Amino acid sequence: MEAYLDNSATTRVDAQVQELMKKLMDVDFGNPSSRHQKGVVAEGYIKEARQKIAATLKVDPKELIITSGGTESNNMALIGTALAAKRKGNHIITTAVEHQSVKATASFLEEQGFRITFLSVDSRGQISLEDLKKALTPDTILVSIMYVNNEIGTIQPVEEAAKLVHATVPGAVFHVDAIQAYGKVMIRPKQQGIDLLSVSSHKFHGPKGAGFLYCSSKVNLHPIIFGGGQQSGMRSGTENVPGAAGMGLAAQLAYQKFEQKKAHLNELRRYFLEGIHKLDDVSINGWDETADGEECIDKRAPHIVSVSFTGVRSEVLLNALSDRGIYVSSGSACSSNHPALSSTLQAIGLDKKLIEGTLRFSFCENTTKEELDQALKALQELLPMLRRYTRR
Repeated sequence: MEAYLDNSATTRVDAQVQELMKKLMDVDFGNPSSRHQKGVVAEGYIKEARQKIAATLKVDPKELIITSGGTESNNMALIGTALAAKRKGNHIITTAVEHQSVKATASFLEEQGFRITFLSVDSRGQISLEDLKKALTPDTILVSIMYVNNEIGTIQPVEEAAKLVHATVPGAVFHVDAIQAYGKVMIRPKQQGIDLLSVSSHKFHGPKGAGFLYCSSKVNLHPIIFGGGQQSGMRSGTENVPGAAGMGLAAQLAYQKFEQKKAHLNELRRYFLEGIHKLDDVSINGWDETADGEECIDKRAPHIVSVSFTGVRSEVLLNALSDRGIYVSSGSACSSNHPALSSTLQAIGLDKKLIEGTLRFSFCENTTKEELDQALKALQELLPMLRRYTRR
């Protein structure tokens, strides 16, 4: 039996989503910009997808821009806002634990003359609202803070941060990378003060190559892709109809029986943590309810567990687990082709040797305790052997 515990990297596409996408590639394959019937039908799928996604967020479907995924959504949010607001100011605030699609974009904007402030975090990976308040200036045009950290699962106080930003600098735009949060956390952008929200389909059983950016009607966003003027000129290019429709259905399914799914993930997490704590020389990164108490439950995502194993390198342990059909991650999958010390783990003050021995385990609603048992049993057997090998 395989144990797939890398759901933060990507999830299996839901069977209903696969079926819908196959129909759109085989039967209803028209270009949504075409004026004949095939095109009209295809356009209808795009409209329906927007409606399904908008219903999960309680926003207007017109406020959604369909993209190729989370990276494009983050690029569009940061660059689009910077270009639109450059006459108002040149200061952008983000955090030290953002995904590379935000960090690299911020670095690009810095090269273009914008001033970037990276907020530090505490040992749990959370920002300080006081630090955010001190960083805000009249020149601040954008604040970008991720909802759920992709490596350690820490939830940032986005609603409080949004309130602070809008009260201190009313003209500033508040962006949230919700790529690891959507489908795991109930999100209400208008109630929470979120102006821009990035989401990626393949994190919640939708297809790869599809995502969206929620852009409040109050936000002035400059397009970064030009051409035929699709999506009201905000993102030119022929829409990926199968991807958009598949994402819309996956979004709808993600929030069905939401509380039941969340409870299942929380139970899996507790079960796994209990097993991890029985192993020697391990530590949990971020919030750990077995040590910190149940009051931290709203401060961490239910589906991510980051574990540091003393005396063994993560890539060695990852490969040994993979040989047994157990699939995990040594960090963000998007950075796996460029191995380096995790900036998130460095930001929380983790020792270099612990960083080098850290794995991420991530679950979905289809994960079973049998899979967790398989992983825990393998870890119990592998760790002593690998540690002896490492000491040699």
